[in-house]
Amino acid sequence: MKTIRSFVSSVLLTLATAACAQIPVSPVGTPQMHLPRATMQVGRQSFSVQLARTELEKETGLMYRTRMPANEGMLFLFDRPGIQCFWMRNTRLPLTAAFVADDGTIVNLEDMQPMTETNHCSARPVRYVLEMNQGWFAHHHVRAGMRIRHALFRPAAAARTPARTAHGA
Repeated sequence: MKTIRSFVSSVLLTLATAACAQIPVSPVGTPQMHLPRATMQVGRQSFSVQLARTELEKETGLMYRTRMPANEGMLFLFDRPGIQCFWMRNTRLPLTAAFVADDGTIVNLEDMQPMTETNHCSARPVRYVLEMNQGWFAHHHVRAGMRIRHALFRPAAAARTPARTAHGA
């Protein structure tokens, strides 16, 4: 009984917070389809992604979907690089996760099976994770070491160079 109350309280708090912020929220158990989108490119292939930025958006991810268009995926954005691990709870689609560095370079790819809780982790700290239908990367000859192009990704030199601040005299 306590677990049900806690769950209901959590859902109500999420809905109330979203209503106050005027952010659309998908009801629990339904796919989130309202996220902002971006178009990216890797090699010669363009594709569209939904951007998962908030904790709730990242937590929900591609859960509850029964299909996803061939050239579409979801990009998860984190505040800072870290070892990112993903699983497939309540996710019905077979997916591949591309773990992506600040400059857009794919660090590693991991195939993930539907409805499992096996962790699939980045080989090193990354800020982004891109999920696409399983087989998409292989079909387009995309592999680790290739770079995804989009303004979101910073060039390698900029990512390594510390910010400089000007000091007045």
